[in-house]
Amino acid sequence: MTDARKALGVHLFTATGAVFAMLAMLEAVQDDWSMMFLWLVVAFAVDGVDGPLARKYDVKRNAPIFDGVLLDLIIDYLTYVFVPAFALFESDLLPGWTGWLAIIVITFASALYFADSRMKTKDNSFQGFPGCWNMLILVLFALSPNFWIILALVVVLAVTMFLPVKFIHPVRTKRWRAVSLPMALAWTFFAGWAAWVDFDPASWAHWGLVVTSVYLLGAGAAQQLVHGRDG
Repeated sequence: MTDARKALGVHLFTATGAVFAMLAMLEAVQDDWSMMFLWLVVAFAVDGVDGPLARKYDVKRNAPIFDGVLLDLIIDYLTYVFVPAFALFESDLLPGWTGWLAIIVITFASALYFADSRMKTKDNSFQGFPGCWNMLILVLFALSPNFWIILALVVVLAVTMFLPVKFIHPVRTKRWRAVSLPMALAWTFFAGWAAWVDFDPASWAHWGLVVTSVYLLGAGAAQQLVHGRDG
């Protein structure tokens, strides 16, 4: 198989994320949150794999007819932002006006963030919370905290999207990658497990989600404290 065909195959693989987003949305409109999140976990796994494949097969040079970055951003907005925000609004987690405020804040702030040219730092981390609302909202479904806690998390993370706070990319951020990549893989496993058991509160998957989420959420800021703002 030629390099051009391999690179084209990567683009086609990335595009499957749009299909998984639609499958997740179809489950969401039926209030089948477990199946919705299972499809989102599949999309999350695809997103974790397609980047390394795109770099390996140099899609910019071998399949330039498609813009891989743009394609990835479109799918990320659907699977990281749009579908999870809809689920948060339609569920019983946020009552009344709090649900409206959450979806407006999430969709509006994320649209701006995804178009921000300063999104990436020198070490391939993210500057500001990278709009991973799918991860946050899945954990919220698993833990079902008080709605004031949920609303506070949404507002704080939305504000953090535009602050000089670093969030790691588990694959591309080299520092601590030996820990970060296994943590991301573990999060994916625990997320799928939690959704598979319909967010049973007795499941050990919830503890795994908490531990891995705390690490992935705070590792970048910890690196800034240890190594400085540019570290």
